[in-house]
Amino acid sequence: MMNWGWDNARSLIGILVIIAIAWAISEKRSAFPLKTVIGAVGLQFVFALLFFGLPKVFGKSSAFGDSGEPNVVIQMLQDATRAGTSFVYGYLGDNASFPVADTGFVAPIFVFQILPLLIVVASLSAMLWHWGILRAITRGFAYIFAKTMGLGGATSLAVSANIFMGMTEAPVLVKPYLKGMSRAEIFILMTTGFATIAGSVLVIYVSFLENVIANPLSQLLTASFMAAPAAVALALVIVPETVATKDRAHEPDFKYSSTMDAFSKGATDGLAIVMNITTMLIAALAILHLGNSILGFLPLNPGGEELSIQRILGWIFSPLMWLIGVPWDEAQKAGSLMGVKTVLTEFIAFANLAEVPDAELSERSRIITAHAICGFANFGSIGILIGGLSIVEPERRETFLSLAWKTLLAGTLATCMSGAVVGFLPEGLFL
Repeated sequence: MMNWGWDNARSLIGILVIIAIAWAISEKRSAFPLKTVIGAVGLQFVFALLFFGLPKVFGKSSAFGDSGEPNVVIQMLQDATRAGTSFVYGYLGDNASFPVADTGFVAPIFVFQILPLLIVVASLSAMLWHWGILRAITRGFAYIFAKTMGLGGATSLAVSANIFMGMTEAPVLVKPYLKGMSRAEIFILMTTGFATIAGSVLVIYVSFLENVIANPLSQLLTASFMAAPAAVALALVIVPETVATKDRAHEPDFKYSSTMDAFSKGATDGLAIVMNITTMLIAALAILHLGNSILGFLPLNPGGEELSIQRILGWIFSPLMWLIGVPWDEAQKAGSLMGVKTVLTEFIAFANLAEVPDAELSERSRIITAHAICGFANFGSIGILIGGLSIVEPERRETFLSLAWKTLLAGTLATCMSGAVVGFLPEGLFL
């Protein structure tokens, strides 16, 4: 049943407010890219209807699996990963062989059983790129972005690549063009990197949300698709293009020498991601715990609940989450997750979302929140993005640095804009 009401209508207002915020901090307000903004919002709705609406016509709840059932693709990847981890780590890599007599449920050991999935997906993605499958898909979306939003070839390629690759990998595709890119084009590249997530970590987040929201693979993949045009539009509102866009080749300058080269480099890159996530999680969770411990000494107990960093972040972000369609009585929890994603990482935010009780967030609010936190826009990623781009093109480092904080804001607004689009749709369409 298609349900639509005030919360849905408010989401449309939220889209307008997000665009207004971007215009308010624009470097040149008189150069508002109206056609690009209209095209981007229209493309967001097209992606949403394509992934959620069309499958309904054929009696399926999602293009990527039926609601309430484990996704076949994710299950296959998890089983394949377990085959490797159980061989390498023994019982540490497979709960089924955990050597305890009567354990009941044993929580998986994160670094041995969850994160290795990144290595498998990264290696598989590299091989799919080498075989031309992922390359063709990326070029296809680059063509769509170029035609609908008037982007140059290199920029549209980088935008589409960010949907499938990471924020530091995608710029490698356009390395020959980075030196000559305009400031606006570089800002588009950076913002899109912050507004989307890599395919490798997307699989991990889907595994977090299995049995938490309907069709998590469809939801998060759609979120990454929708955030890309939003990122382009908001980037051009904040930093308008001041020079004529030149035609540039769509063909990526990024190749592996063989399948084995792709396999090995992909696996090595996946391991680097695993180590980075492991390090960030240890530090971020430790600092969060330390901060909450310090707050515990304060004689403050608002609302009868203990003061925490999560509650403070919830107060800050709850108006934004309410604007994009979350009911006010759930906006505090949704805002807390949005804050955790921004201050710490989206990894922790997704893990926390998976643990939120049903009484605190409805499924509609969970889906809106999942779209809003589905991006790399957080404080820690600023250093990663600047470092990666500076290695690819060191001569533009000053430009990268000057756009860093604007990228964080634009990337955050872009993911929230995707959440607002989903919030505007009738509930029965995407559940």
